[in-house]
Amino acid sequence: MSESHSLYQGSVKNSSVEQKLGTARQPQLTQVKQHGSVYWKKGSIQTLKNASPELPLHQLLKACFAVSNSPIWMDSSTASQCSNLEKAVGGAQRLAAITGSRAYERFTGNQIAKIYSQNPEVYTQTERISLVSSFAASLFLGAYAPIDYSDGSGMNLLQIWEKVWSASCLDACAPGLEEKLGSPVPSHSVLGSISPYYIQRYGFSPDCKVVAFTGDNPASLAGMRLQEGDIAISLGTSDTLFLWIQEPTPALEGHILCNPVDSQTFMALLCFKNGSLMRERIRDDCASGSWDEFSKALSSTVAGNNGNLGFYFDVMEITPEAVGIHRFNSDNQKVSDFPKEVEIRALIEGQFMAKRIHAEKLGYKVMPRTRILATGGASHNKKILQVLSDVFNAPVYTIDTANSACLGSAYRAIHGLLAETNVSLADVVKLAPEPRLAVTPTTGAEELYRPLLKRYAELEQKVIYNPTSCPVK
Repeated sequence: MSESHSLYQGSVKNSSVEQKLGTARQPQLTQVKQHGSVYWKKGSIQTLKNASPELPLHQLLKACFAVSNSPIWMDSSTASQCSNLEKAVGGAQRLAAITGSRAYERFTGNQIAKIYSQNPEVYTQTERISLVSSFAASLFLGAYAPIDYSDGSGMNLLQIWEKVWSASCLDACAPGLEEKLGSPVPSHSVLGSISPYYIQRYGFSPDCKVVAFTGDNPASLAGMRLQEGDIAISLGTSDTLFLWIQEPTPALEGHILCNPVDSQTFMALLCFKNGSLMRERIRDDCASGSWDEFSKALSSTVAGNNGNLGFYFDVMEITPEAVGIHRFNSDNQKVSDFPKEVEIRALIEGQFMAKRIHAEKLGYKVMPRTRILATGGASHNKKILQVLSDVFNAPVYTIDTANSACLGSAYRAIHGLLAETNVSLADVVKLAPEPRLAVTPTTGAEELYRPLLKRYAELEQKVIYNPTSCPVK
């Protein structure tokens, strides 16, 4: 930070704001979870501006919060507020078209609505509402930092196309909300110089600039250095897709966010709950708990699995909302079981076909230059990656994304200083290590999987659970 003289992204990850503010002597780049909110009490701006370097932050700020325990992304208590918001704007799809997502319980607008309805006096005492990201930026800025476009997209409040707050959404949540949120800003904005508090207490350079902070998922997109047409897939306990999209089509599943490194484009986020635990269960049942046996079984079956398709959801899935194991033969007839090697291929092909289908529903298009960047446990298995490559008809690269949000934060700090000169993030990080090519698509894969993808999408409609009005991650 001393070399680039910029600062981006420090964070608290606990719902108790005060616990995390006064213990660390050295500034550090950490991950900022999306959706959480902080409620500054009237008059707190003066405390921020005039912070005494003789005192730690937790003492300076202990009287600054109207809500002592901030709601975070794990909160799922706002179902009624979600329903009210969707009704106010004309339905779930209409809300998605405006804000990039249907109403979600963890999203900030619904959390604000709950606080206003249950504790109106607390809301009245609040002069500014920050996301956790803009809260952390405020600490370094010594003033209320604005919310950036990308993290602001996870609130059910921002018009993602115009990049302004939606008046209908604000009115549905609480009165006078726009003033309490402030105006959103591009994610690469330089907000100002570091607060004198950090110069005097910690020895920061007076030339240090504060770049707008953002959330963990947008920062991860920057850390993985996605470019237009790329798709990143994290194959973990839950499987997560990050997409760079030029022309999104918001849907009732997944999320469209403003792109944190290119404010003229978008990113999409899709989460699939039945990830590695589902793969491990089938490995245990069909391959004696051995990944080597699992890979051999996968290789012993033909691509397309002779038309056998499966849906594997041990727990209620997010994308789509469905649960249970559902197997279909080549005639689309439901069957009770598959041979073990067919089961293994049906699982892997089904997981990746679902990912492509739902990515394309959000407006993603596989392009000639598309790269798939894979990370997580299953990214070490080339047989699994070959299926991924074939289903998407694109080469798969592996990347080391340990702490990708932190790495993206560092990239964004440099980019923020250079963005006004029209330097792209790709130019900023061009000397960083390139991802490693793992596999390329098999000849004829696109022709083979195109009709299977259509069948899979049609069969998926038969297994979807009756959706609730407000899904929970």
